Amino acid sequence: MPEEARSDRIAKLELDERSLSALSADSEHERRVAIFDLLEENTFRPTGAPDGPYAVDLSIVDRKLVFDISLVNGTLVRRVILSLTPFRRIVRDYFMICESYYDAIRSAAPAQIEAIDMGRRGIHNEGSELLEERLSGKVDMDFDTARRLFTLISALHVRN
Repeated sequence: MPEEARSDRIAKLELDERSLSALSADSEHERRVAIFDLLEENTFRPTGAPDGPYAVDLSIVDRKLVFDISLVNGTLVRRVILSLTPFRRIVRDYFMICESYYDAIRSAAPAQIEAIDMGRRGIHNEGSELLEERLSGKVDMDFDTARRLFTLISALHVRN
């Protein structure tokens, strides 16, 4: 079935511009790629919600991560609010290793770049698993969707 015909997916995603901070060019590129890849292919269904596809607005409000999930016609389906506290260490570690990775790309040997990238992917996976766990019972999604959403949550979280 073509992606756009599926009902269990995000068809539109918005990040609250007020929640975003200025990112490095590399981080900004990673965020744009995550949005593009997410919209191209994802599996996402709020538990007990009507068939989608869905529009998701991500923001940080009062130091909480907010998922406003609507049908693409604008009908609100659910608002999911998560504490940012469990994500703080992982996001901090993720950004530190990303900066090391971007620096290494410019000057390090391929073996060093590969080692840093493996660490980066490991932390990214840890954040994705945490997101799946925190959304358990609220939203069903596949791991690739969780990975892309974690990238976007990191971009929001870094400002706050």
